Amino acid sequence: MLALLKKVLIALTCIFSLTESMAQFAPPASQPGTTAIHKDSSIIVSWATQCSIVRGWQDISNQGLGVCTIGDSTSALGMADGLDVVSLGDGGMATLTFANPIMNGSGWDFAVFENSFSETFLELALVEVSSDGINFFRFPSVSLTQDTIQVASFGSIDATQIDNLAGKYSATYGTPFDLNIMTGITGLDVNHITHVRIIDVVGSINELYATYDSQLQKINDPWPTPFPSSGFDLDAVGVIHQNTTSQIDIDENYFTLSYPNPFSKNNVFKLTLTKTEDLSITLFDLSGKLIKQISDGKITSGEHYFNLGNSLIGNGIYFLKLSSNEHTETFKLIVND
Repeated sequence: MLALLKKVLIALTCIFSLTESMAQFAPPASQPGTTAIHKDSSIIVSWATQCSIVRGWQDISNQGLGVCTIGDSTSALGMADGLDVVSLGDGGMATLTFANPIMNGSGWDFAVFENSFSETFLELALVEVSSDGINFFRFPSVSLTQDTIQVASFGSIDATQIDNLAGKYSATYGTPFDLNIMTGITGLDVNHITHVRIIDVVGSINELYATYDSQLQKINDPWPTPFPSSGFDLDAVGVIHQNTTSQIDIDENYFTLSYPNPFSKNNVFKLTLTKTEDLSITLFDLSGKLIKQISDGKITSGEHYFNLGNSLIGNGIYFLKLSSNEHTETFKLIVND
């Protein structure tokens, strides 16, 4: 009997050790020990101001369905709301920039928000950062989810088996990233991060399509999702530590816009040009209706300030569109007076 009891105790110890090793990362947002950051957290000091999108397929194994179509680049700008998102599709990606570079501070430095409706239906993404917009470096990621049985289209995964992958948390809760683990990488200045890139994980365990973590483990997440909203649904990227003493380098053909978000009718936005441009600046409401032509003509190089005054007809979401002969960019304003 004693020998049998010892065997049972050993077996229970092994089971406990295995469970512990397979659940070693932070739990969902509702549980103690989570690292989730709510969109209203006071540690978030700013949000992405520009975004470019490369759409992925609704189903990479059935490309006849086309690419995903939900949202656009403006959907990833400003504060997270869990509603207005851009779907990246299988393998799609978004590249975001900011009014000021992100820097390596104490603890988490930025957070990526997805719009999952639950704490177990998790669509994941890889995260990369750059100091020049050319050379990108990927955060080391880990997925301990088994890779022998495909997680179904509306299947579940366990957040405690996921680390350094965006989409770990449900809507309005961001997955945080710490630049400290990226120190020492040649070509990356962790105190001058100008670009953050989000790349959808193709959650297939089929080697033809699979995405792998840093340990060369297949990342198994709900797949396929053959809908217009396929793949990772990017809501926002919030900045926790920003470098206000350093400027983001501007391409000679491009312009930058700086403004607070949320925006007030009393606020102004700052436009910086590196050269004189023929520039059209227009304001639209959420439905796409033209509210005001702010400027349409030659604007000299340097800094310019614009006050929207009474152009904003109420609280809500507006879009500022800037178009030159060489470049067009759209910015989202969230007005909350």
